[in-house]
Amino acid sequence: MSTILGLDIGTEFVKAVLAKPNKKGDLEILATAKSHQREGSMHAGAISDISAVISTCEEALVEVEDKVGERADLTVVGIAGELIKGNTTSVKYTRKNPNLPISEAEMEEVIKKVQQKAGEVAKKTVALETGNENVEVRLINSAIVSLTIDGYKISNPIGFKGADVAILIYTAFAPMIHVAAIEKVCAELNLDLLTVAVEPFAICRACLGDDLDSNFSGIVMDIGGGTTDIAVVDDGGVECTKMFSIGGRSFTHQIAESLGVDFATAEAYKLDYDSGNLDDGLKSKVETAISRNLSVWLTGVEVALEDYNSGSLPRSVMLCGGGAGLSLLQEKLAMSDWYTRLPFSRRPVIHLIDISELPNLIINDENAINLDYSFATALGLIRVGVDTLAGAPKENSLKAKLDKLLLN
Repeated sequence: MSTILGLDIGTEFVKAVLAKPNKKGDLEILATAKSHQREGSMHAGAISDISAVISTCEEALVEVEDKVGERADLTVVGIAGELIKGNTTSVKYTRKNPNLPISEAEMEEVIKKVQQKAGEVAKKTVALETGNENVEVRLINSAIVSLTIDGYKISNPIGFKGADVAILIYTAFAPMIHVAAIEKVCAELNLDLLTVAVEPFAICRACLGDDLDSNFSGIVMDIGGGTTDIAVVDDGGVECTKMFSIGGRSFTHQIAESLGVDFATAEAYKLDYDSGNLDDGLKSKVETAISRNLSVWLTGVEVALEDYNSGSLPRSVMLCGGGAGLSLLQEKLAMSDWYTRLPFSRRPVIHLIDISELPNLIINDENAINLDYSFATALGLIRVGVDTLAGAPKENSLKAKLDKLLLN
């Protein structure tokens, strides 16, 4: 089996995970590494200085490859930022001949039409936000959320008969300029780029593992250095992904501004707040600064989730990314009333993603000692890579043929 490199190019760190999938659908994690980004390398989750990012990625690659003595055969890179547009599109149609079995050709035609329609919407949205009417977007990820025939939910429609078909398809698009920057980085590093994946979608794949029929539901929040990426999963299907440009660095900037210190000192204060290394007076000032920024961040969370219109939001909220370790952020989500303005049935349950509880992982403790919730994205990227190679984690599963139609 090919070794796959999951490369998470974040605002604060580049994280690399090298893994090898086996025939059972498990991922053997061979090694991990991370390198700190240079200031100005990223902007709003996207690459802004290609040369600087290449240099940082190279540091992480050298470290992870030295641990195992080999290079990755294939690479999957994550993409994030406010201009990544991921939503579900609903299609309902009545078949002319309900007694005729549904064919692959019929489903392929439906899926292509949905993807084309979603692409047009994404292009218009990005054009409006950037002021560039000529912006080009590319389909990054596509997946079936749910499918029913005559009111019955099924996994694979091919071969079924029926009149009324209803299908929900998740699609995610990214501006070509962002994709081109990732391709340039991989080319310069001599990496064989298998695919690019929307990061919150990838994290959901890590949570679902090899079980295509999983009924997992939850909200995943990836709090990185420059952005917060949110994905909603319902009954094993990714329903939407949203992103906004507030992450860990905004908390650091707030501390720096409030206390009149430089960025490096403010970052040290932020980290020392949770480790208990600040005296009471300084701790109080840092807490005030963080709390002020948390109010703005929570507004971003509410805006990201307010358009959800598929019933109640899942109560399980899972946090990952470097910024998720901030205790005040966890407490604010768990204790404040932010959720009351959103379609939750009850107060959501907040917890960090526990890597050891993610399905289908075999971890090499010697070379992956730093593997924690901040690596969830990189692990998900590898899972997307496995999907891309095989069409589905299990080639003979009921959804295998249908999933192949969604590959881009």
